[in-house]
Amino acid sequence: MNRQTLCNSGDYLICGHCQRAVRRDKKIIIAQTSRGPSAFIPEKEFGQENEVDKITNSLVEEYSTSGRLDNITKVISLHPQYLESFLRTQFYLLRLDGPLPYHYRHYIAIMAAARHQCAYLINMHVDEFLNTGGSTEWLSGLEYIPQKLKNLNEINKLLAHRPWLITKEHIQNLVKTGENNWSLSELVHAVVLLAHYHALSSFVFGSGINPERDPDPLNGFQTAVGNKFCVCDLANDNTETTSHTSNEVEQNKDYESELEALMERMKKIQEEKEEEEASQEEMATRFEKEKKESLLVVSGAFDEEAISLSNVSRYIEDPGFGYKDFARRGEENLPTFRAHDYSWEDHGFSLVNRLYSDIGHLLDDKFRMVYNLTYNTMATHEDVDTTMLRRALFNYVHCMFGIRYDDYDYGEVNQLLERSLKVYIKTVTCYPERATKRLYDGYWRQFKHSEKVHVNLLLMEARMQAELLYVLRAITQHLT
Repeated sequence: MNRQTLCNSGDYLICGHCQRAVRRDKKIIIAQTSRGPSAFIPEKEFGQENEVDKITNSLVEEYSTSGRLDNITKVISLHPQYLESFLRTQFYLLRLDGPLPYHYRHYIAIMAAARHQCAYLINMHVDEFLNTGGSTEWLSGLEYIPQKLKNLNEINKLLAHRPWLITKEHIQNLVKTGENNWSLSELVHAVVLLAHYHALSSFVFGSGINPERDPDPLNGFQTAVGNKFCVCDLANDNTETTSHTSNEVEQNKDYESELEALMERMKKIQEEKEEEEASQEEMATRFEKEKKESLLVVSGAFDEEAISLSNVSRYIEDPGFGYKDFARRGEENLPTFRAHDYSWEDHGFSLVNRLYSDIGHLLDDKFRMVYNLTYNTMATHEDVDTTMLRRALFNYVHCMFGIRYDDYDYGEVNQLLERSLKVYIKTVTCYPERATKRLYDGYWRQFKHSEKVHVNLLLMEARMQAELLYVLRAITQHLT
């Protein structure tokens, strides 16, 4: 059945958030999602105008690329310190002098977001593309764009789903002599944009970012119900209810006990570290164990009856290509990426900064900001050192991408990250278009929404850094 027939049949509801359709007869109850910036976070969490809002508004005035306060910015503004780093970097990539023409930058953002069917970002950058002089013909699909941009399709695909497959040959094919070749500085600008928008797609889906408005028909996205209903939530029983049950008190006790158990595990890990550190051999064994165990973590449920209606195929080459586990069976010889041999701090930062002036400093500031960000709280507890939790989240993402830190004990990941959180991390990082409210609600149930947004920021930056490490290593190998 084609898309138009589906839209007119009346048998399907179409999600304004993820642009998928699910049969009406699957669910009887339809719930209205949040009208705020996020379908997962109650609107009241964003509060009335206060000092934080004033800071956010001044940042938007200085660094906004769209000229308005969009929903991504509103959600990230729960962490104003990080927001400044994020907006400043994005503004530099899109608005300031750089190797690439402005309309190229926005089309590359569209190509990147399309890999995850992220209609929110595609619609945003279709507008920006046209505002910077882009040709409407290009919006008809990849066959209408210059060959030079088409040549990015392969590296876009690999970066988004299996960055470990990128080699120096991919780089050589892009920079080889010819009228459609990329200079190294142009290529660095392009791959930073690709990695940024792949990772931002993870944040959009992981945080349940609501559409700003009904999608523009010019871009081919149709929605039957605007942003009132989230069909992907309906399909996965993610409806909210206002009814209070007698079980709520018991549930709160369970959630509190989960939190106390996590605090106890953190304390135990710290004590064991002080007593005796694991050997290098043991640390390597624990990494391999965690890498293989990540195979058993299944991403969020994907409704087989859900039919993709977002017309993103025009922006994608090889749409069936997706994430496959780094450590999947039959490829045991795939070499682990050892951060000791090629790290962001010692290698990636200087290369990217040399080829695209100052972007290395901005990226480094953003990575450090989210990694070190803490309010020394965990849910209702204060004066808590959350360093090991933040490190476990960041390193687990890198582990799924085959990146190992020699000085990290991966046994901590299993002790600190419960299974529901691992499922959420894998879904948001590797298959973000499958993220649902149920997955978001299902982990760290005692924690604040702002703390879960911090989790999503960590996942976003860890993913972006992992992609950059692989592609920058390939560029370095091309140069040596």
